[in-house]
Amino acid sequence: MTPAKPASEMSRAELAAYIDQSVLKPEFTVEDIRRYAQEGIDFGCATICINPSSLPIVAPMVEGTGTGLCVVCDFPFGTSSTASKVAQAEAIMDGYDIQDLDIVANYGRLRSGDLDYVTEDIRAVVEACHARGVLVKVIIETDALTHGQIQDGTRCAVAAGADFIKSSTGFYTGGEQRGATNEVVDLMMEAGEGEIRVKGSGCIRDREHFLELIDKGIDRMGIGYRSTPEVLGE
Repeated sequence: MTPAKPASEMSRAELAAYIDQSVLKPEFTVEDIRRYAQEGIDFGCATICINPSSLPIVAPMVEGTGTGLCVVCDFPFGTSSTASKVAQAEAIMDGYDIQDLDIVANYGRLRSGDLDYVTEDIRAVVEACHARGVLVKVIIETDALTHGQIQDGTRCAVAAGADFIKSSTGFYTGGEQRGATNEVVDLMMEAGEGEIRVKGSGCIRDREHFLELIDKGIDRMGIGYRSTPEVLGE
């Protein structure tokens, strides 16, 4: 999405609308979850991105605010069976008004070139979510992929009907974490050909990079709870 004006001229509220504030660390206490979710709500972030077990904590907090709920599914590895992924997505949506679900693609199968499997695995979750009006973002863990595989993964997400392609979980352990570099974002945008929105996630920690990605036309960004004040210029 090409912004109507340069990111440097946007208000804090306009910039915050690009952010899914990540509150995902498994060691977080209930107090931590509440604290960092509230910070994202106070900033006016688009959503708070949480693990499924955090829903009973965070869902009441966002009620009546402009901030929604983004919940991760089969996170951070994406290696569950398709049936298991669908069952988890259904369980997440039962009883909660969530806006977005971020599903991890099976990027090992993507690396293997098994593109039909990857597409159908994603499609099953997309169909379940779209039946309930929930947007789906597909994480392909770009740090594990070649340039060609990043583009293949983007095309799989498009073919499956997903709403967003997303770069990283932020929890990759197989090598260097580079996250949403300009190069990675360009590759996803090019392969998506305007048919899918792009979410950059991973290593977006300074304001300069944040603004640069907005000017490129990115649609959403996953920002860690520590970095949100930095990118918003607080």
